[in-house]
Amino acid sequence: MTTELRYLDFDYSEDTEGHGTFDAMASTSPDKTPEVRAEVAQVLAWAEAAFPDARGALDDGGTWDYDLQESSEDEPRYETITLSISGTADFCAALRERFGID
Repeated sequence: MTTELRYLDFDYSEDTEGHGTFDAMASTSPDKTPEVRAEVAQVLAWAEAAFPDARGALDDGGTWDYDLQESSEDEPRYETITLSISGTADFCAALRERFGID
């Protein structure tokens, strides 16, 4: 089952170790921030459910890990959420399939 994401549009890169990283950034008006946070929560909940107890630094043997940042600007008023999620080849393939990421 594929779940379409409305706000998170991931770009993919891969390192020489075969680990992949998906980066997404969503800049929205403050009233849309809860929807973006809900998408982030959905992706992270899936990762934890599909690969339980496997989160950790990839260099230390983890299967997946993430970095989440939020910032706000006053002129014009908008909020930016940035999610980077990295993983092994198997994790990346499963993430692509689950969320229809090209």
